[in-house]
Amino acid sequence: MLRNREFRQFAFLFSFMTAAAVTLGFAINTTAGILAITSAAAFGTAFFAFTKARYKSIAQIADQIDLVLHNADHLYIGESDEGELSILHSEITKMMLRIREQNNALKKEKEHLADSLADIAHQLRTPLTSANLILSLLANTPDENERKAFVRETEELLVRMDWLITSLLKLSRLDAGIVVFQSEQIDVNTLISAALRPFLIPMELHDIPLQIDVPKGIIIQGDSGWLSEAIQNILKNCMESAGENGKIEIVCRSNPLFTEITIHDSGVGFEKEDLPCLFDRFYRGKNPNATGYGIGLALCKTIITRQGGTIIAKNHPHGGANFAIRFPK
Repeated sequence: MLRNREFRQFAFLFSFMTAAAVTLGFAINTTAGILAITSAAAFGTAFFAFTKARYKSIAQIADQIDLVLHNADHLYIGESDEGELSILHSEITKMMLRIREQNNALKKEKEHLADSLADIAHQLRTPLTSANLILSLLANTPDENERKAFVRETEELLVRMDWLITSLLKLSRLDAGIVVFQSEQIDVNTLISAALRPFLIPMELHDIPLQIDVPKGIIIQGDSGWLSEAIQNILKNCMESAGENGKIEIVCRSNPLFTEITIHDSGVGFEKEDLPCLFDRFYRGKNPNATGYGIGLALCKTIITRQGGTIIAKNHPHGGANFAIRFPK
C-alpha cells in the first residue's frame, strides 16, 4: 500500500489532522485528549483494514490478469460483495475470459492453418510428381503416339491442379469472410441449368443419362453464382461416382417450410465410416483408389451453409449417393 502515492498523501494528512485533534483535545482537558487519540486510532485501524482488503482484491484481479497473459490453463474467478470494485472485478473477468477464448481460437486457427498448408502441399506434390515423371518419359520416348498420350496426361494433370488451386483460393476467401453473398430470388430451373452447362458434353461422352424433375416456378433466395458453383461440385462428384453408363437424377420439392433439391447418382454410394466426414476438408475416404482432393464437397457445404441452407449426404435406398440441399423459407 505504501507504494501508492495517494495512500501516502492520505496517511500524511491523517497524521497531521490526528496530531492537531489530539493537541487540541489535551488543551481542553485530559479526557478530550484521550478521546481524540482513541477515535483516531479506531478510525485509522478500520481504514487500514478496509484498504488492505481492497488491495487484496485488486491483487487477486492482477494475478488473474497475469495468468491470462502467461496462458495459464486454469483461471480463478473469485466472488466479491456488491460495490464499485465488484463491478470492476466482474468486467475484468469477462474481458479475461473473452481474451482466453480468443487465444484458444487463434491457437486452433494456427493449428488448422498448419494442417491445411501440409495438406495443400501434399495435394499439389502428387500431380507435380506425376507431371515430372511424364515429362521425363516424354523426353525419352521416340514414338509419336506415345508422346501425344503423355502430353494429354500432362494436360489433364495441369487442369486438375488448376481446379485444385482455384478451389483452395475460393475456400480461403470464404474462410477470410471477404466474400459477400448476394441475396436475390433464383428460379431453381435456371439455377440447375446453369450448373449443368459445363457437364452436358462430358455426360454425353460417358453415356450418363440425366433425369430432371423440377416443377416450374420454384424460387429460392441466395447468390446464384455461388450456389451454381456448389451444385457443380456435387454433380462432379456424382459423375465420377456413376462412371460409364451411369445415371444422375435431380429432383426438387417445395413445402411451406423449405425447398429441397436432391441429386442422386447410380454409383456405389458411400462407405458407412465415410459418411460423417464427407464434407471435411481434404477428406478422401477410405477407398485407396479415390481420385479426388477432398475439396469440392467441403467448398460446397461452406457455400450453402453461409447462405442459410443445409446439405446432407447419404446412401440412396436403391443404391448410389444421395445429396439433399435444403433452403428454408
